[in-house]
Amino acid sequence: MMQDGTDTMRERVADIRRRIALACQRAGRDIATVRLIAVTKTHDAATVADVLAAGVTDVGENRVQEADAKIAALAAHQPAAVWHLIGHLQRNKARRAALLFTTIHSIDSVDLAAAVARHAAAAGRTLDILLQVNVSGEASKEGFDLQHWHDEPARLAAFLGAARSIASLTGTRIIGMMTIAPLNADPEAARPVFRSLRSLRDVVRSQAPEICWDELSMGMTDDFEIAIEEGATMVRIGRALFGARPAPHGGG
Repeated sequence: MMQDGTDTMRERVADIRRRIALACQRAGRDIATVRLIAVTKTHDAATVADVLAAGVTDVGENRVQEADAKIAALAAHQPAAVWHLIGHLQRNKARRAALLFTTIHSIDSVDLAAAVARHAAAAGRTLDILLQVNVSGEASKEGFDLQHWHDEPARLAAFLGAARSIASLTGTRIIGMMTIAPLNADPEAARPVFRSLRSLRDVVRSQAPEICWDELSMGMTDDFEIAIEEGATMVRIGRALFGARPAPHGGG
């Protein structure tokens, strides 16, 4: 953790919340509709404790094993923390993920959803999940392939079929979608990606109203204000809170 500790973290959290408020103001939105998720990958439990002490309740992790140790270390002291898995989930980690997290943002197939749902149901849990979609076509990104979805009805129909299959599972509950914009020095370059996801949400909401599509998890340190202007309800912030670190994929 940074040398000046919790006070500096409080200042950083306050600054992020101020920027969220300004972005909401520009978009004519209520700040209460945007949730700040602190992405704590590669940072230790003491650092997570500092951000929780600064008033953040939602914590995002990329890897199940790393989160497991932190959740155990903080369980007695920070029981109110809400843990989000935002990184790619391998099926062989589905059981542990189903026990650790409240929300999983990275469901990218029916098979993965079924594995998570099975383990959650066996534990008597119902996990909130988001369907990760790739609207940019970037090969390095995970997610349901929805590049050119607006011009290819078959692609959209396939996604809706998968979503309905996932929505029928016991143990999980779809609450929306997640995407990751391509890295770019210009935050404005992410706007078309975020706008595409918001438009996709509007279409699938009209065609599959029985599924909850309320949440849009999009936007990180470099582009979260653009994401909010385009409808993000969850922004995943790491570097602006904790400084630079490795592991650039998933949130930051």
